[in-house]
Amino acid sequence: MAPKDKQATVEEFRELLASQDLIREGDTIGTDDETLHRFLRARSYNLKNAATMWKNCLEWRRTVEDRGIDQLYRDIDPFDYPERDLVFESWPLYFHKLDKEGHPINIHHFGRIDLTKLGGKMSLERFWQTVLVNCEALPREVLPAATEAAGKPILGTCVVIDLSGFGIGQFWHMKDFARSSFQVSQDYFPETVARLAIVNAPRGFTAIWNVMKPWIAKETAAKVTIMGSDYKSKLLDFIDADSLPTYLGGACTCDGQGGCKKSNAGPWMHNRRRRRELWLEGRRDTCAIKPGELGQEQVSEDAALREEDERAPAEETEAGTHTPPTQRKELSGSTSETSSVETSSPTTPSFSVHEDGDSHPDPHKLDGPPGLSQEKSVDHVYEQHPETRQVQGGALHKEAPVQVVAH
Repeated sequence: MAPKDKQATVEEFRELLASQDLIREGDTIGTDDETLHRFLRARSYNLKNAATMWKNCLEWRRTVEDRGIDQLYRDIDPFDYPERDLVFESWPLYFHKLDKEGHPINIHHFGRIDLTKLGGKMSLERFWQTVLVNCEALPREVLPAATEAAGKPILGTCVVIDLSGFGIGQFWHMKDFARSSFQVSQDYFPETVARLAIVNAPRGFTAIWNVMKPWIAKETAAKVTIMGSDYKSKLLDFIDADSLPTYLGGACTCDGQGGCKKSNAGPWMHNRRRRRELWLEGRRDTCAIKPGELGQEQVSEDAALREEDERAPAEETEAGTHTPPTQRKELSGSTSETSSVETSSPTTPSFSVHEDGDSHPDPHKLDGPPGLSQEKSVDHVYEQHPETRQVQGGALHKEAPVQVVAH
């Protein structure tokens, strides 16, 4: 039950965290009142339980994938990484504009999930890392940008899951990934779902939902709306037509930006290239530098970079045309946890080893001059070994298909 004076409880929570050296100014977990509110709500405003959740989250952020979420976010730009086109062929998930209340829209196409195809061209471990940085993008960049655009605190996202073409066989193949994603979201990014709409639910979805529901906190499950093929008018009740892709019943096509699935359209893209450059240079502790904080000189420089990209020819890959991120139009902006006290470690999806049993090089450690980020290292490998562009991933990733195995 929420206390009568939430702000006083937040201040008390902040003091408790400070007394245990669990909060410091500039921490990328977020030190603002809204972030503290999320952890408190996830633990029903129990200070001790919320502090335990916070502590566990800090440890996860420090150790995840043996490098920590900050380094992972530095190595992989969630809005522009080399395998993004490939991933979108096999598991499309992306942020796209805002709903009527100002929440970022997060769209997933479960019907197009094909982990066998994906695992044949890149390691599923690498794919999991792209999922993690997408989770991190929400509180780090997307929600702050949405908050600034709305002029009020925006604390969660509007999730739309499209199940067209989705079947029970597909579900059993990807369920470990789905379960792990839910757990990471609820344990380490709590209370970030404002609404969850499932559309094009097929016959037999009840069986799938009965399996999924225990993975989701009851507070989040209460926000779920399940619709069949007659969902379009219902989605338009809370999403404007010009913010909803045409294939979901809206009017948006993101022409000239690679289509809605690849446009990244939303206020988080305003001057984003420059903001990320500043963060990578160590100018700020977080990528969430508000667009308004950039001086006019920096904004002009960002515009010049964008014009340079627009003059450059688009780069062709097997997966399709990769458009430079600054060529995309920049828009200025028009999960609850369970009641248990302790947060568990995330259930990392299981992967099979190669049949030959040999020890293979780490597919994530790329060759390149010392000091280069992973993104720069990818560019370096492509320059030195152009044949690796033939298949995105190629020598950079495990070549044999990786199979998901049940726990």
